[in-house]
Formats: sequence, C-alpha cells, structure tokens
Amino acid sequence: MSLWPPFRCGWKLGPRYSRRASPQLPQQDFEALLAECLRNGCLFEDTSFPATLSSIGSGSLLEKLPPRLQWKRPPELHSNPQFYFAKTKRLDLCQGMVGDCWFLAALQALTLHQDILSRVVPLNQSFTEKYAGIFRFWFWHYGKWVPVVIDDRLPVNEAGQLLFVSSTYKNLFWGALLEKAYAKLSGSYEDLQSGQVSEALVDFTGGVTMTINLAEAHGNLWDILTKATYNRTLIGCQTHSGEKILENGLVEGHAYTVTGIRKVTCKHRPEYLVKLRNPWGQVEWKGDWSDSSSKWELLSPKEKILLLRKDNDGEFWMTLQDFKTHFVLLVICKLTPGLLSQEAAQKWTYTMREGRWEKGSTAGGRRQLLQGTFWKNPQFLLSVWRPEEGRRSLRPCSVLVSLLQKPRHRCRKQKPHLAIGFYLYRVNKYHDNQRRLPPEFFQRNTPLSQPDRFLKEKEVSQELCLEPGTYLIVPCTSEANQKSEFILRVFSRKHIFYEIGSNSGVVFSKEIEDQNEGQDEFFTKFFEKYPEINAVQLQSILNQMTWSHLGSRQPFFSLEACQGILALLDLNASGTMSIQEFRDLWKQLKLYQKVFHKQDNGSGYLNWEQLRAAMKEAGIVLSDDVCQLMLVRYGCPRLQMGFVSFVHLMLRVENMEDVFQNLTQDGKGIYLQKPEWMMMALYS
Repeated sequence: MSLWPPFRCGWKLGPRYSRRASPQLPQQDFEALLAECLRNGCLFEDTSFPATLSSIGSGSLLEKLPPRLQWKRPPELHSNPQFYFAKTKRLDLCQGMVGDCWFLAALQALTLHQDILSRVVPLNQSFTEKYAGIFRFWFWHYGKWVPVVIDDRLPVNEAGQLLFVSSTYKNLFWGALLEKAYAKLSGSYEDLQSGQVSEALVDFTGGVTMTINLAEAHGNLWDILTKATYNRTLIGCQTHSGEKILENGLVEGHAYTVTGIRKVTCKHRPEYLVKLRNPWGQVEWKGDWSDSSSKWELLSPKEKILLLRKDNDGEFWMTLQDFKTHFVLLVICKLTPGLLSQEAAQKWTYTMREGRWEKGSTAGGRRQLLQGTFWKNPQFLLSVWRPEEGRRSLRPCSVLVSLLQKPRHRCRKQKPHLAIGFYLYRVNKYHDNQRRLPPEFFQRNTPLSQPDRFLKEKEVSQELCLEPGTYLIVPCTSEANQKSEFILRVFSRKHIFYEIGSNSGVVFSKEIEDQNEGQDEFFTKFFEKYPEINAVQLQSILNQMTWSHLGSRQPFFSLEACQGILALLDLNASGTMSIQEFRDLWKQLKLYQKVFHKQDNGSGYLNWEQLRAAMKEAGIVLSDDVCQLMLVRYGCPRLQMGFVSFVHLMLRVENMEDVFQNLTQDGKGIYLQKPEWMMMALYS
C-alpha cells in the first residue's frame, strides 16, 4: 500500500487455500528432514539458504558487516539457550544492523497476541527435545499459509554477539530465527532493508489492514484506536520521512509499534494517551508524558505506579495530539474487515481469485482514449446485495476490493512492483459468462471507480459503497504487455464473484468468522446508556454473557467479586469503569476462559497442577510455593479454584507484575516509601 494516500482503507484476509505457493520458494519437508537428522545424529544445514554471504545479500548491508563475521548456533552462543518462554511477556526484541524496523514493528505487535504468534511461530520448538538444528515458521504469502524451514546458524561478530535481531534476554532466540526465516522467504537479509509495516502485518496474519494518514484523520481517531485495541488487532505506525534522530527523541522515517492506549484523568479533565515502542529497544520520546515528564504528577499515585515505567527500553507514552502531529501513518491489522463498519451484528463474506496478465493476450494496460487493448484485461463480474433485505433492496452495500500483485522474482527487491490499479463498471444486463465484454462496452460506459494514479505497490485497495446489482471489475497494469500474476479479493456482506471466460465457474462468497460482532453490539448499546458502569452494572453484564468455552458450567459473578475486579482496574479511583477499560477487561477474560477450559477436566475447578499449567499458558510463571499459597487464598476449602476466583487471581497477578516492572531499577527488587506500600497493600 502507498505510504502517502490522503486516507485509504486496505482490507486483507488470509484464506485457507491457494492454487500455488510462493514463486520459487524451496519446498522442504520439515518432518522428514528432522527425522533424518535425528536418525543420523547430525545437525541440519540448509543448502537453500546457506550460512554464507549469499544469504546476507549483495547490497549496502554487506558494508556494515564486521570483518570477521561468523555463523553460530544458539547452543554455541549460550549455555542455556531457549527458543521461547512464556515469562517474557514484555516486548523484548531489538533491531540489529538490517534496516527492517518495519518488520520489527509488526513483529512486536505480534508478541502482544499469543494465539496469533503461535500460528506463525510454533512454540513447541526447542534446543533440547528433538533438537537437530532445524526450525519451521509459517507466513501468509500471497493467498496461502506457507512453511519456511531454516537451520539455526545465525550471523554473529567475533565476540559472539548477534548482528541482526536480538532479545534483551540473551539466551532467547525465537526472534532472530524468525527474522532469518523471513529473510529466506524474501530472498536474503538485504531484501528486508526498507519496507512498510502493512506488508509484514499481512504476512504474519493474512489479516485485514487499514492505513490512515494521521494528518487528515477523522475526529473519531480515539474511537478507532479504542475499538482496535479491544479487538484482535496488530497496530503499527510511522514517523515523517528523514534519516535522523530528532531532539524530541523520535526517529525520522521509522516504524513503531502501538502497544496500548489509556484515557487518564488529570485535574478533573481527561487526557488521551498512546503507548508506543521503538524497535531499537531504546531511544524514546522526550516530550509530554515521556518517562521523565512532570505531567505524571497530575495523576493519582495508583495510576502513576501502574502506567509509568522509567526504563530506557524504547517504550513510552505520548498524547493523542502529539501522536497525530509527529507520526504520519497509522496501520491497523485485524482478522476481519468490520473494524470501522457501522452495520452492527452483520457478518462479512469474502472471495479470492487468482489471475494473470499475459503479454500479447490479457495484459491490456490502463484505459486510454486511443488505446484499443484495455478490454483484453481479465474481467470479473461481481453481484452484491444486502442479505437481510434480499436482492430487491436499494440500500447501498459496503464492498472492499483488494488487488495484490505477486512477486516476479525470488528476491523481494530484485524486480520492482509494477504500477497497478483496477476499474469498476456498472453492468445492467449480462448473460454470457464465457465471453468478455467487447471494446464497445468500454467506449460507451464511464467507470464508476478508477485509479487516481497507478501505484507501484504490492497491494492497492478501495472501499466502495455500491447499490445492489452487478458490476464489472477490471484489474490492470499501467502499461500494456506487462506480465505478472495477481490476487483479487472482494469483501462484502453478501456477493457472488467470478472471472468471465474462466473455466472455474461462479464462486460464492465465504463467511468470515468474527466472534466479537454480537458481543460488541451488546457492549456498545449498554455503554451508550451508561457511559461509566459501577460494580452492580458490571455484575449484570458478566452474568448475561455466554462463556462459550465453559460449556454448561456457566460462572456466576457475585457483587463482591465484581467489586474486587473493579478495584483492580479503576485507576483513577472513580468507582466506575469506562467502555475502554471494560474492553480491556473483556479481552483478558476471553483468554482466561480459554486457558481455564483447556486445563479443566469438566469439574469446573482447577487443582494445584492444573492451576499452575493454566497460569503458565496465560504467560504467568509462579513458584510452586506461591502457586500453592494462591490456591489457599483464592480457592475453595477443597483447595480447588473456580473460574471467577481464577479471574480475580489472574487480574491481580498481572497488575502486580506491571507494578513491579514499573518500579524496579534492576529487575530484582523495588523500594517503596510507606505511603506507596500502604496503597499497594490495601489495593492488592
């Protein structure tokens, strides 16, 4: 997608199938290679992406390398190497010599969602059990989830330090190995130099991306961010172009990750804050609400302790207004296209078709007055309607069209993208599905939508509002006789979509699952009536919800339990909770019921072993003694814990973890003055 549209939405969703894999990507059977290495007692060496300079690339990156570059495996770099462990909940990756901040910003966003991360990074890989120096990762690549197999030899300097992506935990290597897999997918490490956050977000999720130019963002930007952080989204952003570090601490032409938002109360008025992280793992914003800002003194002690972390880790807060001023693009990636839709409780459907522009036949180029080849481009018929009202309804339909061009070379940067776009025409009557519309049709009809300009981008897309009916989509390159392959995707409430003249026939749209749609409508209506809810209203909401993972054993939240939950989340001591705070809570509750159900044996309770396993899967690691003590404190007399108590425990532990991380100076302990200790003890 273009870096500089005035405002454009591009929606992307990954289907479960495709006709072909990424061009020239080596097809390697991970299981067979692993078994062979284990059988022969050897470590895997990937000849398709060798530990040589050819995998680094042939551009400017070579000039940055140290004179004595070496390739070493993690067991050679650390006595206790770990692939991944749940305790590292904080963002821990740091950019290396490769100019791939766009990749790192997307990757940092991925770490905030364990379920999405585990789809890309199989977390059961290790350097101990069945270790053979071979690892596998998954990416959504041009319409299909593809595996990428690598060996674990990583480039290091003479001192054994990683040259590229590394972790603040020196024995953690999943990030470095994932970067190597992405470099292999792209052709080389050099091919990761420069890019857009949206590219990596789509490759990690096959999801939906929306790019917003912040200079022309609508007044509902805070509402968009609130809903985005509540849903399963990954969010990145980019500063204005340039190459230097500004006096305010921001880096020009740099990608960042949006890690959170918070509405705080200072001196009886609200302040809207955005939390970001620099992929470098250092160099932070120095303005209002930075780590050293005096603005923090305007908050209650509880809010300050829970939100402020004075640590040069690259993560910082700033106001929404400063965010709009100093950043140029906001990129939101979601798994369904309904993020901004006002049509509550309506499901989306999608269709994906592959096609190609062939020189001399179907590469007709753009529509020009004197050019007679435009009609030769691939032609797709689209019929749309509103499913709840039938085909006779005249109310307009929301339609999203995405055109994605496939790479023309194994290496990402070797052959630049072609300039592409698409046209949309209204078709009143058409009955011959095997014959393309003739030149006369395009001479007589003006397109309803056409490119303002053709973009040399991987993907171009447009959001359309169409009356129910039949339309023609014509994807094309800016010039005739340019050969390439493409993917055309359509999203709407209901549609039929097919290519004229192809043998594949009509393709009906498939429904996109969005587990939040009905619930989100309920939440929105409730908070429209009660902008701030108290413990009684929170109890009413939680006891009305359907806890799908818990089956017939639906939990009951007592008033006391809801008062406890509210006390943990009510940072400004107002005695109420906003919709933003509730959405944050609901996001956590969905994870808690999932891990609780996974360990529950049907009794509706967890014993000590199950509790420890559930907490570990949720990212909380406690010692056996502390875990036993928590069971005594929050469990029933039989030393078992129900779901409501589990929720209370998890919220409290996560909050205390945040408090510790924000107050510690060395990662080992904290110093509290008596008022701070009393507040934390009573609050806990």
